This record gives sequence, C-alpha cells and structure tokens, in this order.
Amino acid sequence: MTKPVLELRVAITTQEYDRLVEIYQQGLGLEPAELWTDDTGSAVLFELGRGTLEIFDERHAAKVDAIEAGERVSGPVRFALEVPDLQAALTRLLAVGAVQVHEPIITPWRHHNVRLRFPDGMQVTLFQVLP
Repeated sequence: MTKPVLELRVAITTQEYDRLVEIYQQGLGLEPAELWTDDTGSAVLFELGRGTLEIFDERHAAKVDAIEAGERVSGPVRFALEVPDLQAALTRLLAVGAVQVHEPIITPWRHHNVRLRFPDGMQVTLFQVLP
C-alpha cells in the first residue's frame, strides 16, 4: 500500500539567505543535497532524515515553551531537531549566529533539550533522547 504522503518539505523564504544556509550547513553539519542558483536567485535543499508533523493546541504549545524556554515565545511554527550530541550541536550553532533562548534542560519526557532562535527568527528546539 502506498503511503498518502511520501515526504515532508518545509520551505523557508528569508532575507538572511547566506546566514541561514551557514546555520544549517556549518551549525548543524548538513551537506546540501541540491543547489539551485541562477541569475534569478538561490535555493538549497538539505535532507534532514525522517520527518514528522506535530500539531499542538495553544495550551500544549504554552506548556512546551514554558518547559523549554521559560515562557511562551515560539510562533505558529517551531522546528524540533533530534541531534546525536546536543552540546556539540549547540556549540557549533552558537558559533555561527544562533541565539540561545534558554539553558539546556531535561524534559519530563527524558529528552535533553535546548531552545535556539535562528537569524530568520525561527524558534528551534534541539533534542537528544536520553537512555
């Protein structure tokens, strides 16, 4: 049986293209899977592994923000990226311009999380699943 959705792609349009590419490439260590550059503009595609979609109501979003950031700070979209080494990823991302929103925490669901803000304003949670 064919699945009804085969891939999730999130497309971000930004005034900070070069900085944002640096965040994902240098900060997260991703290599471009595809590049589209010509006289009309530039785009890059990064493959991020398995994609999932979470839909929260406002109360649940407020609870998660309170745990990860101390208050309701994220907008209607927030990325959550599982990384193998939270501290290493955090160090790389801070070095290329991400801003730490809150200190790393251990969540009630046993993830080591840290909330960041990328140059385009996107709220991003890095998480490492604890044993």
